[in-house]
Amino acid sequence: MQENNVTDVIEFVLLGFQGDPRLRISLFCLLFVLFCLTVCGNLLIISLVSTSKNLHTPMYFFISQLSINDIFLSAIIVPNLFYILLNNGGNITFIGCMTQFLFFASSEAFECLLLTVMSYDRYVAICNPLRYTSIMTIGYCVRLVAISWLVGFSCAFSDTLTISRLKFCGVNIIDHLFCDLLPLREISCSDTFPIKLQMYLQSIPLLIIPGTLIVISYVNIVRAILRIPSNISRQKAFSTCSSHLTVVFIFYLTIFSVYVLPTSGQTSDMNKILSLLYTVFTPLFNPIIYSLRNKDIKKAVQENIQKYV
Repeated sequence: MQENNVTDVIEFVLLGFQGDPRLRISLFCLLFVLFCLTVCGNLLIISLVSTSKNLHTPMYFFISQLSINDIFLSAIIVPNLFYILLNNGGNITFIGCMTQFLFFASSEAFECLLLTVMSYDRYVAICNPLRYTSIMTIGYCVRLVAISWLVGFSCAFSDTLTISRLKFCGVNIIDHLFCDLLPLREISCSDTFPIKLQMYLQSIPLLIIPGTLIVISYVNIVRAILRIPSNISRQKAFSTCSSHLTVVFIFYLTIFSVYVLPTSGQTSDMNKILSLLYTVFTPLFNPIIYSLRNKDIKKAVQENIQKYV
């Protein structure tokens, strides 16, 4: 009987936000505008870093990589979410679901590691400025980004393999916006202890160690800044770090609220809204935060406007 109850699932049904069609249409319009702004804002950052000589530095190279990742993350989640909203739910094949989760998890893991690399860059720039150019060479920066992608993809691929081996006993309705780890684990009839254990183990290289390194970096950065005698120099040093700290705070706050400190009922509307924060709103906020608080980017925008006016 147990073997007969275990049915291979070849597709899932993503429910998204159920309810009044007018509410779903309004949400679709809002997300469509945010998606366009996200793509345009991040493309602007990428193009400015590529074309402006003043932005050919390690810090802006990492910011451009963050923008590439933000576009990648939005493209993975949002277009399929449009379809779900317009159709009051939508089907996704098993392979499509696993692929979406693989790319989504890779993007999140990469961003976590990239933010750590960016904090290290600020640490070297402020705490060891005389050796900054010799340490943060172009080749070294490219290697750091490549390693971040490799580690992120490897961890995500391991998670995807584990999830793909789960049994769902014919249950294929996912009350969520996309194929994520917790909703898939919740509808599975298999023993999910291995996945829970794998999550906790992977949180060490992806969350705990990077988070610790970021804290250590900024403790040393603050100490170095407080030793600077000039108030103007201190303010300039703080301004170069404030944008990055804001992005780090938003990223870790949303990740911890969804995965590390989950509430009961993982498929509630609150968890869907939290998921929107780090898949839709965070990729939009990142270029805004970096551009509004950065004089170099503002100057690059003005220079490019003057070229075409």
